Amino acid sequence: MNSQLLNLLFEDFDYFVTDPLWGDIPFNKALYSLIKTKAYQKLNRIKQNGPTYHVYPGAVHTRYNHSLGVYNLSREILITLLKHSAPPFSKKGIFSFLSACLLHDLGHFPYAHSLKELSIAEHEYLATIIIKSDEDILKALASIGAETEMVCAIIDTDIITKDEETLIYRKLLSGSLDPDKLDYLSRDAFFAGVPYGTQETDKVLHSLLYKKDNIIIRHNALSCVEHILFSKYLMYKNVYWHQETRSATAMVKKALLEALTNSVIKESDLYFIDDEEFAQLPKLYPDFSPFELISDEINGALFKCRFEKDYEDKGKLETLSKEIYSRHKTEHKIYEKLKLEYSWLKPYQVIIDIPEPIKFESDINVLTQENEIIQFDQIDPIFNKEFKNLFSKSLRKVRIFTPERVSHTAMEKVIADEY
Repeated sequence: MNSQLLNLLFEDFDYFVTDPLWGDIPFNKALYSLIKTKAYQKLNRIKQNGPTYHVYPGAVHTRYNHSLGVYNLSREILITLLKHSAPPFSKKGIFSFLSACLLHDLGHFPYAHSLKELSIAEHEYLATIIIKSDEDILKALASIGAETEMVCAIIDTDIITKDEETLIYRKLLSGSLDPDKLDYLSRDAFFAGVPYGTQETDKVLHSLLYKKDNIIIRHNALSCVEHILFSKYLMYKNVYWHQETRSATAMVKKALLEALTNSVIKESDLYFIDDEEFAQLPKLYPDFSPFELISDEINGALFKCRFEKDYEDKGKLETLSKEIYSRHKTEHKIYEKLKLEYSWLKPYQVIIDIPEPIKFESDINVLTQENEIIQFDQIDPIFNKEFKNLFSKSLRKVRIFTPERVSHTAMEKVIADEY
């Protein structure tokens, strides 16, 4: 049975897309037709790392690139599992999983990950909306031999399912050693031109097994798991949460919050658009001045950090700014103080930025030399819960961004007096 399923992953895979990370990525004709649909091609117009290119000019790769990479690694994982284990896979399941890997980011829109504090629909849910309604995608899925409902259930974990095979594919796509993370860490590092995210991907892929209803990794690849966790930390510290990237993200988030609060736009106006369409918002609403923040961000006129501190759970500024709407009140109080010295300053030009906590997932089952299955946390002497919490806490900085003409001294005086 395994040999028959293995053949499915090689038979008629005569179409190739050349990728700078993984080389020639193989497709059969039906899978290739999926990436040629109009909805899928839109991913070519959404940058993977949003405004990171302001700091790392090479980081202009797209969701399209990344999705191809996830598909490629997922196919390699299936090959490894079928060669060395006996997972309860089926032809329908395999092609549904590969389709889900290609389509998992289909619901992404610009800055989606940065807008989690707003009342925004999850991109996984939006992906299922597109999949179920797009005739070209439905036609491609039918020719692939994938089941639409299964594809959606693999992508969107809020969909209730008891199907064992679907749940396994979910773990593969969204687990601690998922192909999504393996691709984005390596890809983002490659295009940013930094060494931090590069993984021993082949070793990870070839160390996976299916055993006792779980995806497990052999003990000889433990260092690879450590490497992934360290890489994630370093990529957040140096790339994703670089001070200038945080400034750009904060400016966009502030503009959108102002627009949503004032009913200039609705949340749904942000769905299903690409970077080019997002950039048109200031032109579509020329009388709404906070949208100048979006124009400034696009043009690289980023606000400067005028205050920074380590995040403290019980800090006064953090407590008053914990929720995004209470943060708005705190920003306005700071603005009222600053405008006594800077009469030109506008209320939306004072922005408090507080990053969300980052999880360093390590709920990974390890096959020991004694053939026992033990959680990674119980084996690894470094990555215990306390250490992972320290990682997350050390990344979080509270910052206040303003136009460059506002001085550090003026801001520090306001903070010292009030907070």
